[in-house]
Amino acid sequence: MQSTEDLFARFGSVYRWWATGTAMVAAIAVALSTTIVNVALPDVMGAFGIDQAKAQWLSTAFLAAMTATMLVAAWADRAFGQRATIVGALGLFAAASILGGLAPDENTLILARILQGAAAGIIQPLTMTIVFQVFPPEKRGSAMGIFGIGVVLAPALGPYVGGVLMDSFSWRFVFYLGVPFGLIGMALGCMFLQTRQETGPRPNFDWIGFSLLSLFLVVVLSTLSNGQKQGWASDLILLGGILGLILALAFVWWQWRNPKPLLDMRLFMNGAFAAASVVSFVLGAGLFGSTFLVPQFVQTIQGYTPTLAGLLLMPAGFALVVVFPIAGRLSDRISSGILIGVGLAIFAWSSYLSANVDINTTFWMLAWWTALSRVGLGLVFPALSAGSLGVLPRALISQGSGAMNFMRQLGGAFGVNLLTVVLEQRSLFHADVLTATQTPDNPAALSLIAQVGGLMGQLGLPSWQQAPAAIWFLGQAIYAQASTTAYQDGFLITAVVFAIALAPTLLLERALRHRVGT
Repeated sequence: MQSTEDLFARFGSVYRWWATGTAMVAAIAVALSTTIVNVALPDVMGAFGIDQAKAQWLSTAFLAAMTATMLVAAWADRAFGQRATIVGALGLFAAASILGGLAPDENTLILARILQGAAAGIIQPLTMTIVFQVFPPEKRGSAMGIFGIGVVLAPALGPYVGGVLMDSFSWRFVFYLGVPFGLIGMALGCMFLQTRQETGPRPNFDWIGFSLLSLFLVVVLSTLSNGQKQGWASDLILLGGILGLILALAFVWWQWRNPKPLLDMRLFMNGAFAAASVVSFVLGAGLFGSTFLVPQFVQTIQGYTPTLAGLLLMPAGFALVVVFPIAGRLSDRISSGILIGVGLAIFAWSSYLSANVDINTTFWMLAWWTALSRVGLGLVFPALSAGSLGVLPRALISQGSGAMNFMRQLGGAFGVNLLTVVLEQRSLFHADVLTATQTPDNPAALSLIAQVGGLMGQLGLPSWQQAPAAIWFLGQAIYAQASTTAYQDGFLITAVVFAIALAPTLLLERALRHRVGT
């Protein structure tokens, strides 16, 4: 058995940097896989002949699995120890990455993403625990700043690196990118992480609570993704909605009843913490939802290559790196509620600007809008962590931190899924509206058909094929315009949701002021 003290005695004071480096490698491995797959979605859709609703499961399945297992991390640490837990999770992550790269069909690929997400949910909370263990309280802020920069840079550079790999090789290499980080992390973990410190039997695990939560996520997210195909009023979709509600209530009831729950429901009896949880949910939905929307739009509508789509997200990542330490310092001097409100407003403004996107929007304009959204998120993250935990009694701070991470991941899973539903529904709606206007009384439509038909004739197409070809071209133009307008609606809805989130932020700010006043 090796404790942190034993490892300090063996390696000296430099051990804390070896441990931090180990945590950073593990965190980078999972952070890369969170966003990098988004640039590969159009190629995966083409490779397997699947629609957008099916393809979005590559993001949703990862986030859902990560959300569920995030609550397992603390138990796994106590039951198996830090070293065995992280090395085992990284081994699962590397194996799942190889499975994803070799996947013969979309179902195997989704399974690989589920396994990746399950591993990531265990790894992410423990990496922060490692940093807190090896640094004294007065140095934890600086250490977390260094650790945070590394973790934030990974998703910033990931889409670009993934795009280069796709353009040079294929989409399968996007999955292989996580393998070397996983193997390096396993080797470092075997050397620099402590083993299990608790003696005696392993603690019991809340299998009932975990099963209820997992079933809830699968049922609800499946219902949302299949609603458009099956019909929102169909028996199957209505049954899924009812079953999801029953599972959610059963999970809450069981967590109240269980003396050692996965998620302590006492936290949400605190009105200010509940309000902060709503903001965290919205934050996750906006972060992962926008990261899903932007690469999809530029590749499917504007025809960007995966490399260019990944490059588009890089300025946003660097903006987050710059804002993070500044926001951390500001959160020590300015009320958390004010910083959260400003950050939410900036993100809402960025989404509102993005609602004007179309096929002619320039690369740098899109990059600016996306970077602006990350400035808002950068202000919210540290302030929300400090503000949400600041309204809790000391005994509940540890559980509160886990609950906030859980709510953010839950928001990410639902955000990607709901935005996909919005894109599907609004695309069909706008296509129907535009198609209804293409009548013999519409001179613009007649002129377009005549011009395209004439062009087809000049290219040598027989006369009897010119009109059908022109009508097909008109249909493609309608589809492109409908899809563009649907993306605009998606950004606009995101802006509205973030604006609404200012209401619970006001509740949190009042609670923080009351706490300071008392």
